[in-house]
Amino acid sequence: MELAKSFEPHAIEAHWYPEWEQRGYFRHSDDPAGPPYCIQLPPPNVTGTLHMGHAFQQTLMDTLIRYHRMRGFNTNWVAGSDHAGIATQIVVEGQLQAEGKTRHDLGREKFLERVWEWKQQSGSTITRQMRRLGASANWTYADTDGQHAGYFTMDAKMSRAVIEVFVRLHDEGLIYRGKRLVNWDPVLGTAVSDLEVDSEEEDGKIWEISYPFEDGTGAVTVATTRPETMLGDVAVAVNPKDERYAALLGKQVVLPLTGRSIPVVADDYVDPAFGTGCVKITPAHDFNDYQIGQRHGLPQINVLALDARINDDAPAAYRGLDRFEARKRILEDLDAQGFLVSEKPYKLRVPRSGRTGVIVEPMLTDQWFVKMDALAKRGLEAVAAGEVQFFPDHWTTTYNHWLENIQDWCISRQLWWGHQLPAWYDEEGKVYVARSEAEAHAQAAAKGYRGKLKRDEDVLDTWFSSALVPFTSLGWPEKTRDLEAFLPSSVLVTGFDIIFFWVARMIMMTLHFTGRVPFRHVYINALVRDAEGQKMSKSKGNTLDPLDLIDGANFDALLEKSTQGLMLASHRSKVENYVRKNYPNGIPAFGADALRFTFASLASFARTLNFDLGRCEGYRNFCNKLWNATRFVLMNTEGKDCGADESLPLAPSVIDRWVVSRLQRAEKEVGEGFDSYRFDLAARALYEFVWDEYCDWYLELAKVQLQSGGEAEQRATRRTLVRVLEAVLRLAHPIIPFITEELWQRVAPLAGRTGKSVMLAPYPQSQAERIDAAAEAEVAVLKDIVGACRNLRGEMNVSPAQRIPLLATGDRATMEALSPYIKFLARLSEVSVVETLPDADAPVAVVGECRLMLKIEIDKAAERERLRKEISRLEGEIAKARGKLANSGFVARAPAAVVAQEQERLTAFAVTLENLKPQLAKLG
Repeated sequence: MELAKSFEPHAIEAHWYPEWEQRGYFRHSDDPAGPPYCIQLPPPNVTGTLHMGHAFQQTLMDTLIRYHRMRGFNTNWVAGSDHAGIATQIVVEGQLQAEGKTRHDLGREKFLERVWEWKQQSGSTITRQMRRLGASANWTYADTDGQHAGYFTMDAKMSRAVIEVFVRLHDEGLIYRGKRLVNWDPVLGTAVSDLEVDSEEEDGKIWEISYPFEDGTGAVTVATTRPETMLGDVAVAVNPKDERYAALLGKQVVLPLTGRSIPVVADDYVDPAFGTGCVKITPAHDFNDYQIGQRHGLPQINVLALDARINDDAPAAYRGLDRFEARKRILEDLDAQGFLVSEKPYKLRVPRSGRTGVIVEPMLTDQWFVKMDALAKRGLEAVAAGEVQFFPDHWTTTYNHWLENIQDWCISRQLWWGHQLPAWYDEEGKVYVARSEAEAHAQAAAKGYRGKLKRDEDVLDTWFSSALVPFTSLGWPEKTRDLEAFLPSSVLVTGFDIIFFWVARMIMMTLHFTGRVPFRHVYINALVRDAEGQKMSKSKGNTLDPLDLIDGANFDALLEKSTQGLMLASHRSKVENYVRKNYPNGIPAFGADALRFTFASLASFARTLNFDLGRCEGYRNFCNKLWNATRFVLMNTEGKDCGADESLPLAPSVIDRWVVSRLQRAEKEVGEGFDSYRFDLAARALYEFVWDEYCDWYLELAKVQLQSGGEAEQRATRRTLVRVLEAVLRLAHPIIPFITEELWQRVAPLAGRTGKSVMLAPYPQSQAERIDAAAEAEVAVLKDIVGACRNLRGEMNVSPAQRIPLLATGDRATMEALSPYIKFLARLSEVSVVETLPDADAPVAVVGECRLMLKIEIDKAAERERLRKEISRLEGEIAKARGKLANSGFVARAPAAVVAQEQERLTAFAVTLENLKPQLAKLG
């Protein structure tokens, strides 16, 4: 069948992905011939949908997997999804709320049944969307529900491993229960991790309050942004170096509204420049105050209930009030009693729950913790020893800083969905940590207790089970073949925002339980921002759906999607304006390959990247270019002799040798880019070879060969056309898998290559012996001559349809060998090699030792101006080159090849300048 006239990505994507998956190409081999190469997919939340960060990250992972699969590695991209405790519970509770119910109406058991039902129906959305991107993950890996979505962190096997880890850590004394401050979401009624708290600057207020001395000698003024917590104050602190308050140390002040006396203490934490330099200390309601309280042995008075209302430890007048209502009442009373000194506007960072938007409270509660000091020490040692390497390397500093300042990890959550803690309590409150209730009863009986046990209702932090994924996903605690083969995995691709929350914890946990690191490399990908460098945000309307970029979306669909779920009219208006301004005509369908190429081209070692739809358009054009180039090649090679019979003579031309040589250099650059995680450099090398050299030059030059070459020359050119194109398709496959598979199926047989899929074909390896420097130099001269002729035509306004003769001086053999190509590409009627150019007013271009003249009447004034500009440019280049070469630092530090290249440039510029000056003089 003839290749379609245009590239239509949707049909190709819809055909090939199911084919690949059904044929089992994504699975690893149980009896491998090659070395293992493994990537652990950061498990997306089961509630999630594909966003730009996912698409970027997964493009890079798939590129690495496809690259190594083609290189003969036994690849295993371990895929799965996370049960996402808080997010999933919110989704299902929202469904119940729409029915007028709460989870408490169902009870824990029935609620969990409802969650599992939701998971079976809707829990694999993101993995289905990943397939649209072309992700060649091992979807059948640890698949237990038949949805081919990989493992699930609440699967029976994964859950058993989580319980095993908890029990072992507890038995080793590394897990304990205690009362400490945690981030508390009063709407969800649970502790939350720092990652689930968004702190952004907001407009607030700061109040100054007078605290009178107990002895009646005056008062001290403190500053606070949270006056409601003053009911739990236990001290006033000043900086020990603050001379203003040196005389106050050891004195007692009376806490307004409560009548309690509290001391004035000195602590280095206090910033003398904040407020008045005196701060209230509330250890039960502030993380920094908690540390100060520990240092000074201060009591902890908690005045907030878990629903953020004032509790019974506060004065009766405020009990039962919501925290913000209490703030209002307290300020009124302080003012009425003469304690409120001032109220001023103040910018402050407000911690809000990423799930509910409510302000998070530091709350003193009983929680389960993991002791981190010893685990962190081993994690630091592994990176210091090079067992784990970060790319870019500077993220090592961030990793080290976090682990050197680590705090114990709160791992309990007050939810129903998740891994329920394997801890049971007897009627006296004693706790028994066990793998099962029967084991807990056995422990209790051994201590003489035979009564009822009640299981702890809390569940584990989702990050706890995520930290175990590198080994639990491979079958631990069983000694599986996969655990032996694929741990450590080869590389983890992830974002910098979870280096501590996930990366560091995986390193610590995997080392502790297996004695191995979880992965050898950590590639930290950039954060995707919009075209102006702004963080993508639903409230701004600047988010993009990767599927819209693949499939296209009209304006109405984009507007509806962008404003969906926005309750505030101001937000809706802002988002509508953004969409109207930026996408008045919607988004065209770019296809998965163009989107992937865009991501690869942006994947440098930068911290952030700006995503511009213009790049997608450019790489869609690249796909079209590759498609049309293949159509040209097929039209000129199918049914013809392409050099398959090695016994027949071949006469490769200089252009054939040149393109093969350039291919070797491209293969080397692309491979080096992938090996060093510089996807941008690999993408650039691929783009430049395919577009600039193969398509724009070689295909055009090949037309001359096919029209005028002899039988052996034409056979060689057809052979080069298909074999270089086939190699290009293999070279590009890791980045653009769909189009390369479609085209490879047609091109490969002509190139003498067999196989079921391009993804199973060997990846091109550069061969130094096939680099032909002489051919490259000759074609470089050809390019310069063609470029000079085209410039002359343009400056003289010669119609593209008009063929005119060219007179040229220089090496006759070279010029005559290149003349067919020069005639064709520069649209000349003939090329005549002469000893000297005639004494005429026609324009002359200089290329090295060659002088070129088009035989046509010219405008002398215009030609003089052209020569003056060119001479001025050359003089500037000569001055620049001489400056570099005169710089001893440049000569000493630059590679010898770079210095030599600069010297060659200087020589070439000087020769050209000397040839142009007489031409200008002749024109007067």
